[in-house]
Amino acid sequence: MELISTKICKTSDIGVNDNLFGGTLLSWMDEAGGNFAASKCCTPNMVTVKINEVQFKKPVKVKEHIRIYGKVEDIGKTSIMVSIEARRVMFSDEAEESVCSTEMVFVKIDASGKASPINEKIRKKLSTN
Repeated sequence: MELISTKICKTSDIGVNDNLFGGTLLSWMDEAGGNFAASKCCTPNMVTVKINEVQFKKPVKVKEHIRIYGKVEDIGKTSIMVSIEARRVMFSDEAEESVCSTEMVFVKIDASGKASPINEKIRKKLSTN
């Protein structure tokens, strides 16, 4: 998996149980995944169409650093599926612990918001990696 984003859990990100609010973490993962998909498909015109089962594995506390990783799992004519994993960083030994994971599907759209084909050369390149 490739490192695609980093975040720091702030007081404003905390929910009622003194943990990072799940919706905030999911938002971070969606943004990172969308940027990753756009980068891989060489277009800014990507939208989220599906988020598979989300597994919140561990709580995240204030001041903890999160690294978000992505990996292309599949590519179709207009869509790309990526695995996304958020990991808490332990700076004392650089260890990482998975706190959340999911798969997301993004679709390339045209100016009117309709699905648009991803460049064939890009699809071939990504399908062989």
